[in-house]
Amino acid sequence: MLRIVSAMIRKIISRLAAMKNIRGILDHPADLSEFRERPTPRLIAGLILMGFSYLIGWPAVAALIFLAAWLNEPLIAVIGCPATYGFSYVVFFAGAWLARAPHYMGLLARYAVGVLFRKLLRFLQINMTGAE
Repeated sequence: MLRIVSAMIRKIISRLAAMKNIRGILDHPADLSEFRERPTPRLIAGLILMGFSYLIGWPAVAALIFLAAWLNEPLIAVIGCPATYGFSYVVFFAGAWLARAPHYMGLLARYAVGVLFRKLLRFLQINMTGAE
């Protein structure tokens, strides 16, 4: 049973490694030199906005709930909490856009996939062409 599972895993990994996208990642590793550069003002502003979104997320919701209970006005919480939480999402996504998060996440994902497949191919002793 273990041999069958091992053979299936080897076959799956070699077929995945032969795919065009994975092949490109293995042939041209990700360049992480961008993470060594000084952060730009745009990146800093984006990270600050992303951090600020956490401050206006749950703490603001908690404050609105407390205020609604204190003033005995439930509509403050019913209307204010979803609006505040939604606004925090908008601020977070604006910060992510400013910080170029999709670009950096793409770089990290390429690097992680490359490392994972190199280790799997080495561990399973599969050569880089996908043949066993």
